[in-house]
Amino acid sequence: MRYPHDPDTTDTTDTDTATTTEPATEPEGDLTAELALARSALSPGPDTPPGPPVPDWPGDALPLPPADADRLDLDRLLRLSLAASPASRRLRPNPSAGGRHPVDVTLDVGGHCSLPPGRYGYDPLRHRVHRLSAAVAPALGTAGATVALSVTLRRTRSHYGHRARPLALLDTGHAAGALYAAACALGLPEPRLDLTGRCPEPLATVELRPPAGRACGDAAAQRSLTDRRSTEPALLVGTPPPAALAAVLATADRCGGPLRWCVAAGDQRALLALDTSRPPTADAAPPPLRRLAAGDARPALAAWAAGQGWLARAGAVLLGYGCPEDAPPPAIRAAHLHAGHGVHQASLTAVRLGLATRPVGSWQCADLGAALGEAPGRDWVVHGLALGGPRPNPPDPTSTTSEDPTC
Repeated sequence: MRYPHDPDTTDTTDTDTATTTEPATEPEGDLTAELALARSALSPGPDTPPGPPVPDWPGDALPLPPADADRLDLDRLLRLSLAASPASRRLRPNPSAGGRHPVDVTLDVGGHCSLPPGRYGYDPLRHRVHRLSAAVAPALGTAGATVALSVTLRRTRSHYGHRARPLALLDTGHAAGALYAAACALGLPEPRLDLTGRCPEPLATVELRPPAGRACGDAAAQRSLTDRRSTEPALLVGTPPPAALAAVLATADRCGGPLRWCVAAGDQRALLALDTSRPPTADAAPPPLRRLAAGDARPALAAWAAGQGWLARAGAVLLGYGCPEDAPPPAIRAAHLHAGHGVHQASLTAVRLGLATRPVGSWQCADLGAALGEAPGRDWVVHGLALGGPRPNPPDPTSTTSEDPTC
């Protein structure tokens, strides 16, 4: 594997007729050109004002009521996925791509839900909704809710400048992943995700259905959703065992859409991928690992990750790569949305196995395919997840019990 020079490793009102006020969106422009600029070595300019942290939804802020056993409990679901932390008031209670909370949420609510039918805007800071319309989207059907995810790019652009667009896409994928994991942890039917990237707004949707009977949630999985935080870089030490790396890779591969996945393992000084050539085992354990390339990739990854020198000392780094430089806008959106979703679910698997995690969203000049001797411009690093070794007495990494909130 060919790497660039090692980096400097210093760490651097309830009204049925209210006018629907959606978040202001910034025109996408030439997404292919934007991505090329974001991937370049150019540094962002000085910070600019980020604007309000949440949309100025019209009308009164309404609480989310509790749900009967046969209704979709939007209160619990949003608390587990997108609500701000009650203690710190951080907008992002779960790790993400680092994109400054750009994701805005609207809900189209049908029947059998804890809210009356209609369209709502969600305020994650106060965990309240604003009723925007009594109308129900015709495509919604008779039961359940559809969550639409859009972005206010100004929040991300205020700090990341020209790198903002891919980060906002990754963050949207993380938000979809958080909703998906919360629904699974609550014992709801598996959500239907639209991460195809066909339209700029909404970027993604998550279709949620009420329980078929009494929902059987997983208390351990719910606790993991509320207790997780990104680990400080200095604590991401010690390479996870191969079985744990294989489990994390398998989750990313299952949820990561069109991307390919590998992991830079510190103690093995190699890039590893799943060996899918072997037949599945009877216990449904992840496939074993195979060596994709020899050599310690972490110093190069630290250089590519906007000079985050700490990455050179991380125990391992999961990488999702693909999205060629000539990809059309829908493919760019889909790759980044799936990458955010895949890393989010992989981080949940890692947490279940007792590993420390920290997502890494900014990547510059990170042409992994070219570094592996393949055609340049085809396989760029899209997203990453730094991993640290297990805490004392971690769970069995080959376990397939319902404690895994990724369904």
